[in-house]
Amino acid sequence: MAPRPPAASMPIGIAVPNLAEVVAEIAEEMRVRADRGEVATYIPELARVSADQFGIAVIDNDGKAHVAGDGDVPFSIQSISKVFTLTLALGKAGNRLWKRVGREPSGSPFNSIVQLEREHGIPRNPFINAGAIAVSDLILSGHQPREALGAILRFMQFLADDATITIDNAVAASEQRTGFRNAALANYMRSFGVLDNPVDLTLGVYFHHCAIAMSCRQLAMAGRFLAHNGINPTTGLSVVTPERARRINAIMLTCGHYDGSGEFAFRVGLPGKSGVGGGIIAIAPGQASIAVWSPGLDPSGNSHLGQLALEALSKRMGWSIFGA
Repeated sequence: MAPRPPAASMPIGIAVPNLAEVVAEIAEEMRVRADRGEVATYIPELARVSADQFGIAVIDNDGKAHVAGDGDVPFSIQSISKVFTLTLALGKAGNRLWKRVGREPSGSPFNSIVQLEREHGIPRNPFINAGAIAVSDLILSGHQPREALGAILRFMQFLADDATITIDNAVAASEQRTGFRNAALANYMRSFGVLDNPVDLTLGVYFHHCAIAMSCRQLAMAGRFLAHNGINPTTGLSVVTPERARRINAIMLTCGHYDGSGEFAFRVGLPGKSGVGGGIIAIAPGQASIAVWSPGLDPSGNSHLGQLALEALSKRMGWSIFGA
């Protein structure tokens, strides 16, 4: 039997690039780019954020943080929170969750109601708005909204090993004032019995967990368990089973960027989840947890510079899950 090739991300004979240098180079390249995308305007508080910012943080296997640009500036994580609410909901309900939320890519805008109508109120996946609202409803069940939000926030603080992480109440209030499409999605799902709780309570939980503010450094820390088979390397404790970590990563790869998910997988080759605040978390399994932030978005609602930075990082470090 022929010997197995070494389990390395780079071919034999090719030196592994210095991660700190690569991160610094990418941050500088993004800083000087003129094409920065457009900030989200449908949430008034997000429209105030300058598109001139870019941050990146990479936490490697040894727990060393490589941070550059605006990597320590807090921002509204928005839909990135859906990775963590999905993790909590699976811990609460296990596979019962999939009776009310699917696992397929949507191919539609993140706030589409057309697909929801065609599929009888069952959201296509937990990362589009309708799916995340259904997940929030499951977490809320049996609790008061304040209790459910407290559990979500404490989970984020635990994973990031940082008790200073908070909810930006101004962003949450801004979303509640203008979240008419989300209200339509929630009411439509309630009409099919997908939601168990009053719509206003479920939406309150949803809007507030999307308004959690974190920096790239904090987000990359929070995502480390997904790069290490469900283990939080900071504590050595299991957050989820290895199988569940793989499945969450799989959904991130196929559904994490709305109708741009296929393009992200094609260009970057890593599981990831974006948010309209301009952040993206990405996982290089067995290698690193990564977060980038730049508020300017592409037409699908994903950070324009964030995607370019992750594509460059994945290529230079040979981290694509499909091969170097």
